[in-house]
Amino acid sequence: MEQRKARKCLNVSPMDRIDPRRTWDPEPLGASSPATAYDGAMPHPFFLTVAYAGADFHGWQIQTSLRTGQGELWRALQAFDPVAPMPQGTGRTDAGVHARAQGVLIRVTKDWDSYRLLAALNAHLPSDIRVMAVQHAPEGFFPRQHAVAKRYVYRLGLGPAADPLQAAFRWQVHQSIPLDLEAMVAAARPLLGTQDFTTFRCSECVAKTPVRTIHDIRILPVEGGKDLVFEGSSFLMHQVRIMAGTLVEVGRGRREARSILAALQARDRRRAGLTAPPQGLCLEKVWYEARWGLGEPSPFGERTAQSR
Repeated sequence: MEQRKARKCLNVSPMDRIDPRRTWDPEPLGASSPATAYDGAMPHPFFLTVAYAGADFHGWQIQTSLRTGQGELWRALQAFDPVAPMPQGTGRTDAGVHARAQGVLIRVTKDWDSYRLLAALNAHLPSDIRVMAVQHAPEGFFPRQHAVAKRYVYRLGLGPAADPLQAAFRWQVHQSIPLDLEAMVAAARPLLGTQDFTTFRCSECVAKTPVRTIHDIRILPVEGGKDLVFEGSSFLMHQVRIMAGTLVEVGRGRREARSILAALQARDRRRAGLTAPPQGLCLEKVWYEARWGLGEPSPFGERTAQSR
């Protein structure tokens, strides 16, 4: 695994200046309604679609001294609305992982025109993170709680050399013979459905339960490589990267496709393959409960899951 830069972030307020009443996150606050957690008047909720190239981010979630997506977005928001609470995202992407559709709830002190708010935020954001869309959010909506499914794409580069224009967003798999795609498809089948994914989560994962639902796994041909598409209710820490690394080992002939079911049932991280590097992974899409009117309805149903 490549070592991430531990660059000190000058843009994020130190944690000793973060007022926990301004986070709008019901879990750390223990509040029944995040909308009652802050004493100030923040009547205008907006829903953002945020994209970022994750190479220089230490994940989404704010940290005291490291650069993160949440920290950069909050800094930009406070540039023109200093008392705005911390933006709340849908999922906590890992260090180095990208996002095309991170859903974010913000609250501001005045009612903005959506395009003007988008332009104001982007004017204060660095070039590797951008607000792609803005719309008014219904009162009572919270991204993490009301997400029902996500799509992650893990991108593989294949061939004798990495494409320099794609290398930052792919894992280049060097080998003399092609990946066995049929074996990879067969290996993916036991991973579908609702089951215990202890084997495919990292030891640092703090999720309350390892049970997750995987709706679909597809392998799509793209120029210069393959895309591994994972769609599920939610995912454990490093789950997609471990599944991708394991499927690549099957494609390389280093493990048999039929071994995946036994590995899954063993509930032992040592039975899975390597954790694929972060630069190949991107959060591509999130579906929310249809009642909120934010995006298209989930094709997988409405059961809400605790999201990552």
